[in-house]
Amino acid sequence: MRDALRTQLWPLPALGVVLAVAAGVGLPRLDMRIPYEDRPSLTGYLFGGGPAAARAVLEAIAGSLISVTALTFSLTVVTLQLASSQFSPRLLRTFSQDRYVQTTLALFLATFTYTLTVLRTVRAEGGGQRMFVPQMSVTLAFLLAVASVFALVVFLAHLARKIRVETMLRDVHVDADATIRRLLTESGSGTAERTAVPRLPADTLPLPAGASGFLVAVNEKALLAAAVDADALVLIDRCPGSSLIAGTPAGAAWPRTGEPFTPDTRHRLVEQAAGTLTTEFERTPEQDVAFGLRQLTDVAVKALSPGINDPTTAVHALSHSSALLCELARRDLSPRLLRDDDGRVRVVLRRPTLAELLHLAVAQPLRYGAAEPAVLARLCMLLRELAWHSTPEQRPAVVGHLERVRAAVAALELHPDDRADLADLADSVDQALTGHWLPAAP
Repeated sequence: MRDALRTQLWPLPALGVVLAVAAGVGLPRLDMRIPYEDRPSLTGYLFGGGPAAARAVLEAIAGSLISVTALTFSLTVVTLQLASSQFSPRLLRTFSQDRYVQTTLALFLATFTYTLTVLRTVRAEGGGQRMFVPQMSVTLAFLLAVASVFALVVFLAHLARKIRVETMLRDVHVDADATIRRLLTESGSGTAERTAVPRLPADTLPLPAGASGFLVAVNEKALLAAAVDADALVLIDRCPGSSLIAGTPAGAAWPRTGEPFTPDTRHRLVEQAAGTLTTEFERTPEQDVAFGLRQLTDVAVKALSPGINDPTTAVHALSHSSALLCELARRDLSPRLLRDDDGRVRVVLRRPTLAELLHLAVAQPLRYGAAEPAVLARLCMLLRELAWHSTPEQRPAVVGHLERVRAAVAALELHPDDRADLADLADSVDQALTGHWLPAAP
């Protein structure tokens, strides 16, 4: 729910409209109770016109604000279309969660709604009713209109900066880095747990997914309670971000004591486990540490497509991927273990390995950018940087991808200088794997 409210365009504008209606109803009533004729120093700062002038001001503000709001929505839609077609559809949620966009739309809609609500309270004298002009309310409408003008200028400047690919890549990097730091501990703190992962027996109870979609979250407390209730050990072998199909196993369970489950226990455990797996139609960074790498890889692959042919953007995306991989190499990626009150392991939640994450970041850019020396050079640098931060058990994955890069270089018809440069970069990866980083000659 929190992620849905944060990444949708409508919640903040909807809240602004509700507050505007409340203010449009409440402030005119407060205006009725204030004796402005006894406070000349106050009225000098408030709206001083009659009913016709108040209506003209409010109508002008309402008419202009609805036009500006339509323009803002149009620009937003165009930006979303550009981000989807030019970079990646996975970047849309990054733009839709932008607080600048949400706040600007909320201010425009709130000003329009407030102005219309106040307009209904303006009365001219005649027909048995007294003249009433809510001076404070009209003044606030004028101030909101001025604030909306400044907000429009800021929004246009922010939009011009937001649609730059460097800004989008930075936003993806920041979100992914926050997810990694929130979900993964520093490497070394989970060494003791890594050795305590229980063995998987030959005969297990499959735990099918309850609904199809991307696995976005696992309710750890509910899953642990279900495992304790059934006196079982539970393994969820699908990482957040994986695509689940209803009825297809997403994990397995087996009795802790070795005694077979009763039919009632089996049925209850299967239903409870399925209820702890939350699936959605799209991936989210809530528990998915690989989602940021997926977004960056999509941008790199789209930039390398023949229709766009922008290797510079691909190189920039690989630079961000390298930074995330180096951060992941310093984190504990071993399975997450949930224990009961007695300290016994009850639930094992699988996490992606560094080899899988490296394959996600390198495999597709290498395939689609194999003919571009700049992309191959950045891939070599990525492997070199990761090799410098990796542990001995992580280095075989780096070596495997280095061989794939060398094979891609060997299959190309390159200029001798380009081939020599790439060979030197590949050799520098070997040196980094042994703990040596030789600087380039000046």
